[in-house]
Amino acid sequence: MRILKDAGVRIAALALIVTALVGCAANGAEAGGSGDAGRVAFMLPEAKTTRYESADRPYFEERLSQVCPDCELIYSNADGDASKQQQQAESALAQNIDVLVLDPVDASAALSIVAAANARGVPVIAYDREIPGADLAYFVSSDSEAVGALQAEALVSSLTAAGKPDGNILMVNGSPTDSNASDFKKGAHRVIDASELNIIGEYDSPDWSPDKAQEWAAGQVVLHDGLIDGIYAANDGTAGGAIAALKAAGITELPLVTGQDAELTAIQRIVAGDQYMTVYKAISTQAYAAADAAFQLMTGGTITADTEIDGVPSTLLEPIAVTKDNIMETVVADGFYTVQQICTDQYAAACVAAGIE
Repeated sequence: MRILKDAGVRIAALALIVTALVGCAANGAEAGGSGDAGRVAFMLPEAKTTRYESADRPYFEERLSQVCPDCELIYSNADGDASKQQQQAESALAQNIDVLVLDPVDASAALSIVAAANARGVPVIAYDREIPGADLAYFVSSDSEAVGALQAEALVSSLTAAGKPDGNILMVNGSPTDSNASDFKKGAHRVIDASELNIIGEYDSPDWSPDKAQEWAAGQVVLHDGLIDGIYAANDGTAGGAIAALKAAGITELPLVTGQDAELTAIQRIVAGDQYMTVYKAISTQAYAAADAAFQLMTGGTITADTEIDGVPSTLLEPIAVTKDNIMETVVADGFYTVQQICTDQYAAACVAAGIE
C-alpha cells in the first residue's frame, strides 16, 4: 500500500483534492449550523480511548464548520456498545442525514449500518477503523499494520540494545471486534516473530478496556514474577493498565512498555520513564480529510485518495514513533500538546532532565 509521506517530522498534506469551497467561512457552534446546507452524522465508537473526545471530535467539528458553516453535525459516541451504535445510526438516518461518517464499535455489526445507509442513498465514510466488505464511499485512517510494526520494532531494538535480544515479553492487544486491532497485531507479530523475543503471554483486550488489560497483566505478573522484560501494549490505555498492574505488584524497575495514540498521560509516563514509547498519528489531518470528504459527497464533488482498499478510495496516514528523545520534534512541534500541558508540577523535573522545556 502506498502511504502518505510528510516533508520532515510533521504530517501535513491531505490526500484529498478539495474543490468548491468558495464562500465557506469558519464559524458555527459545536453542533454545526442550521442544517440548510446538509446534515452530517459523525459516530465514534467509545470514550475509553481519550483521543476520540479530546482530538477526533473537535478537529472534525472544526473542519466541517470551516468548509460548510451552515451544515448541521449530528454527533454520537457509542461507549463501546455495538447495539447502542446501531440505535444511534437509526436515529441519525431518521433525521435525513446526507453523509454518515462511521467509526465502528464492531466491524461486522457495522455492515448492517452501512447497508441501511446505502438503502437510503446515504454515502458512508469509514473513519479510523476499516469495515471490511462494506459498500463505502471513502476510508481514512493511519496504516494500522505499520503502527504495530513500529511498536514492535521499538521493543525489539530497545531490548536488544539492553542486552536482552531473547527477552520475555507480554502482548496486550486491542479489542477483538476492532478490525484495526487485528492489523496492529499482525504488524507487531511480523516483527516480533522474526526476532528472538519470547512471547510468554498474549491477550486481546475486550473493548480496549484499560481495566481488563490491567486485570490480565496483574495475573501475568504473578505467574511470571521477575521474568518480564517488555510489554507490547497496543494503545496507551492498555499500556496504562499494564503499568498500573506492575506498580501495584511493587515492581520499581519497569519493563519496556509500548503504546499508541500519544495520549497526554502516555507522554507524561514516557517523560517519567514509566512507558517507553507511543505512536503519534495525524489525527487532525485524518479528521480534516473526513470532513472534507463529507462535504465533497454532499456537493457532488470527487474524492481523490492516495490508494484503494477493496475498491474503496482510501487515505492511510504514516504513523510516527514517539520516545522521550523526540517529544519536542513531534507532538510539541505539531502543536498537539504544549510543554506546559506536558510538564505539570509532577513532571517538571523529569521534563528538564529530558530537555523538554
